[in-house]
Amino acid sequence: MLKIKNSYNVIGVMSGTSLDGVDLCFSNFSYENQDWKFIILVSDTVPYDKSWITKLTNAHSLSEIELKELDLEFTLYLSKIILSFIHKNQISNIDFISSHGHTVFHEPKKQITYQIGNRVELNNLTNLPVVCDFRIQDVQLGGQGAPLVPIGDLLLFSDYSHCLNLGGFSNISVKSNNNIIAYDICPVNIVLNKYSRSIGFEFDMEGQISKSGNINKHLLKELNEISYYHLTHPKSLGLEWVENKIFPLIDSFKISVEDILRTYVEHIAIQISNNLKGDNLKILISGGGSKNKFLMERIKQLSKKNLEIISENITDYKEALIFGFLGVLRIRNENNCLKSVTGADKDHSSGVIFE
Repeated sequence: MLKIKNSYNVIGVMSGTSLDGVDLCFSNFSYENQDWKFIILVSDTVPYDKSWITKLTNAHSLSEIELKELDLEFTLYLSKIILSFIHKNQISNIDFISSHGHTVFHEPKKQITYQIGNRVELNNLTNLPVVCDFRIQDVQLGGQGAPLVPIGDLLLFSDYSHCLNLGGFSNISVKSNNNIIAYDICPVNIVLNKYSRSIGFEFDMEGQISKSGNINKHLLKELNEISYYHLTHPKSLGLEWVENKIFPLIDSFKISVEDILRTYVEHIAIQISNNLKGDNLKILISGGGSKNKFLMERIKQLSKKNLEIISENITDYKEALIFGFLGVLRIRNENNCLKSVTGADKDHSSGVIFE
């Protein structure tokens, strides 16, 4: 049984829907004077090669047997990446690994959420305790199972009124007193990367491709009229929703990739600015999308808000860091899923522990 103490050294592992790669973040979390502190000690990203991008992109269309085989294969792959990270950086004194896995299905209305890479083999092969599979319990309790990062926003980044993440999807945490709400705003890199790849680029470097295109006003209007944007929280998005709602709509317009990207960047900027209302907001921004200079320019221009990036380490590894922290809270049996965020029946401590 893992001990409850006031300092933990944890490897947080995150694979996001944008398929950039596996983020690893070795951090220390300490509890002092009723307050949590963190230090990122070592971090790295292992990019996916083309074969893994293909496997993960197509995972949701596999049969049950094929998906179980992929789940095992991905778990073995994660264990190799983690062991290599430990060896390369000569890391010792690790309390446990805390891993998000990779989301294949997320349809909370149907009580479905499934992340591969959360098998006991991760514990067996690394010979380290593992905390994983954070979403399923929340969905079983009637919640969205997402977003899960807000508990970290509340306890680790308490100086900010808003924490905005631009990853595969954009999500936001909004704090008021000691309460927090959070939800997914719209798809970001899951769309931008798909169309960039269609013309031979892994992503749109600094937004150069989108900047060269023109806005298609009809497409923009239809994107902004999608019903999800008018729902109140709690709400979350998944790949299935993007494949049903976003891709068919974009593809029906038969326009150039440059114009698709330009129009979609404008759509993202509009949706995010719609969710940054009010005065004296202190906004922390993170995620790969924050490196898209053109997207950031459009968000700033439309929202008329200042977006603060603390450091590149936090920008790149905030999700891996916070999934490490979710593991700490789970080990301590403290709440890491908040009903105010997910809509679950109650606050709870979620995650499977393999020791």
